[in-house]
Amino acid sequence: MIVTVIRKPVQILGCFSEYDNLTRVLVCQPDFMRISEVINETQRYFADENIDVDLAVVQHQNFVRTMEENGAEVMMLQPFETYPEQVFTRDIGFTLGQTVFVSEMGQDIRQGEEEVLREWLVVQGYPMHSLKGHRIEGGDVIIDRNTIFVGVSDRTCRHAIEQLQTLLPSFNIIPMPINEKYLHLDCVFNVLSETEALIFPEAFEEQELKILSEKYHLIEVTEAEQFTMGTNVLSIGNRKIISLPINQDVNSQMRRRGYEVLEVDITEIIKSGGSFRCCTLPILRTI
Repeated sequence: MIVTVIRKPVQILGCFSEYDNLTRVLVCQPDFMRISEVINETQRYFADENIDVDLAVVQHQNFVRTMEENGAEVMMLQPFETYPEQVFTRDIGFTLGQTVFVSEMGQDIRQGEEEVLREWLVVQGYPMHSLKGHRIEGGDVIIDRNTIFVGVSDRTCRHAIEQLQTLLPSFNIIPMPINEKYLHLDCVFNVLSETEALIFPEAFEEQELKILSEKYHLIEVTEAEQFTMGTNVLSIGNRKIISLPINQDVNSQMRRRGYEVLEVDITEIIKSGGSFRCCTLPILRTI
């Protein structure tokens, strides 16, 4: 008897920058979002006020609609009440090259989110690698072709960065220490194109600023707009950027440089310490 085995084809994925066309992306609706345990300075500020979940869900749906209207296939990860921070899918994994790397979460309240992502990746048939043993989160990982900047933060340690370099010998991985008061690298730095990037300079030492200024024209974000996640925009390709309406200074700067800024309000979500980049795990970006 001949038995025919039908194998599910491996899905296409790949990310080699922060600014190529966003073709496929993974998000998680904030159905159970709340500040139940303060794990960053933004949450500390909003802890008493907390999160209006109904409003957060509506804002997230508007964000998803904007991505879809601009050509992205938006895939949904199932939310669980156990994980109030699950909306920030970028932290639990990141696509580098043609592999999705599953993070080792730095806070107890977020541990377990990794398993939900791993199960989803298996079902979808995506190549993955679990980074175990040393903490690392995707908010600290910013990719620009063969260069990867990785924040050395309260959530990502140098041992994890060394492990990543071993796994990706063809990439140039540059550790970027940031002031520990800032959650992730993407809260103070973000690449917009091959030549331009957003930055909040006060988060860095002189050596790191020199490295970044030699590679990019740096668009500075004010202290007030850093608090409202001014660097945590999402590039969706063709020089289109999704940004918060309240960050008028950085939005004006980007427009003057020829970017089309799509303003979407997710101010209820940023109370927990993340914005557009944090809420998206790109699976495929195409040139």
